[in-house]
Amino acid sequence: MLNYIWAFMILIGVVYGAFTGKMAEVTNAALDSAGDAVSLCITMIGVMALWVGLMEIAQKSGLIAKLTRGIQPFISFLFPRIPKGHPAREYIATNLIANVLGLGWACTPAGL
Repeated sequence: MLNYIWAFMILIGVVYGAFTGKMAEVTNAALDSAGDAVSLCITMIGVMALWVGLMEIAQKSGLIAKLTRGIQPFISFLFPRIPKGHPAREYIATNLIANVLGLGWACTPAGL
């Protein structure tokens, strides 16, 4: 459904640009936005690689497991259907811990 909404908005913008004689501006805005999107993706790849690597180090060192044990009651309260010892609990705990510590970029790889 969201794809249809986006397609509709783009179509309306292009049609409006054609009727008002501003197709050059529409084209330039589309190309500029595409360049910004590529730049954002390259930036995000670097940051995500850093945080995924740090989270992998934390997981292999046992830090994530220790922190997970510390917040097990909270996770059990929020997710009562997830059985004890399930790997999903560790990922949920990692995401919650990263959010509490204010590590916004670290939350994304943990959540994925």
